[in-house]
Amino acid sequence: MKKGTILFVFSIVGLFVQCGGSEPAPLPPGTVTLVAPANNEPCLDGTAISNSQSSVDFQWTVASNAQNYNLLITNLENNQTQTFQSNTINKSVTLGIGIPYRWLVKAIGAPETLPSESQSWKFYLASEGVVNYAPFPPELLTPESGSTATVVDGVIQLSWEASDVDNDLDHFEVRMDTDNGSTLVTELNYQATTTNTEVSVQQNQTYYWEIVAVDSNGNTSKSGVYSFRTQ
Repeated sequence: MKKGTILFVFSIVGLFVQCGGSEPAPLPPGTVTLVAPANNEPCLDGTAISNSQSSVDFQWTVASNAQNYNLLITNLENNQTQTFQSNTINKSVTLGIGIPYRWLVKAIGAPETLPSESQSWKFYLASEGVVNYAPFPPELLTPESGSTATVVDGVIQLSWEASDVDNDLDHFEVRMDTDNGSTLVTELNYQATTTNTEVSVQQNQTYYWEIVAVDSNGNTSKSGVYSFRTQ
């Protein structure tokens, strides 16, 4: 076979190899930035639907490589979450007034990619005549619910986060026992968003605990009861 013919055959083979190459993997979606309702503030610009409901316009920024978005809204009084799909960077949702909510947005990309998740923000949907809002329900951090905690020198550490749109958080009631988490163990003054405290426990016991946030006007909110086991 002549040299020119050999080069021609190699060129054709190389062409087929290039044409048969796999497509590049799709890029995952970027992360959106939340815009409105603002974080840790009362939502005052909802459109009244009835005496008990308002329409709230949720807004966020564009995420690269996103095909659509999922808006997740959690009612912090009952911890029920609703999911709403949107092809744009905003979504109007009707919600009950006078209730604290948490919301976040997931950017959905190509089917082969994993969605990205934004930060979560909290707000109170304002109701007419309310001049002071109860604290947001505290979010329990550790021990996680259903986890096993290691006892060191007869104590474990509890930690939680709490905030208030009026910035008038006053103190916390720490409730814990081996029955239903209703027994008052101690009270702590509010000092920072994240609070830590040590409590005495026994080994090989299941405990239930709850944090009650109290503001300077006497308004309260409860975290809900978590359980853990010591070892």
